[in-house]
Amino acid sequence: MIHRPPGALDPLLRSGLVFAGTRDPARPGPGNALVTALELAGLDLWGTQLVVLSACDTGRGDVPLGQGVYGLRRAFLVAGAETVVTSPWKVEDETTSALMELYYRHLLAGRGRGEALREAMRALRQHRPHPYYWAPFIVAGRDTPLRGLTAGDEARVTKGPAGVEPFVPAP
Repeated sequence: MIHRPPGALDPLLRSGLVFAGTRDPARPGPGNALVTALELAGLDLWGTQLVVLSACDTGRGDVPLGQGVYGLRRAFLVAGAETVVTSPWKVEDETTSALMELYYRHLLAGRGRGEALREAMRALRQHRPHPYYWAPFIVAGRDTPLRGLTAGDEARVTKGPAGVEPFVPAP
């Protein structure tokens, strides 16, 4: 139970997502594509294996004493997502794109969700040694490989990102 002073906002109201096509997030109603973390926490995402929020600051939120971070990551986990990937800081577009492509290659090759991100980070670190570039994401939840992949799934990802060698699975 979180104890808040009277009139204090729920910390899950201080995080959210704005989807493309939104008009005015301050005006509720049709055309408003703002969804709060509190609303996301109320979704039924049981069976959702992976949520990746590869934008800036998606891992941030309020930190009530002894409760951990209240934000998007918690909202998706409460809603039932098995694994959530977020960033606690601003990310650079080009290296994030390369990192995510490597991450998905490792996932399609059957690696665990956390292991796949670690391997992608290691590969990117060879080209961009500062942690700002290769370490901007955190995995929370299950580390098992994704269920339901087939042998042809890895072949669907064919092009390597600029400056990063394409992932080649070990024999």
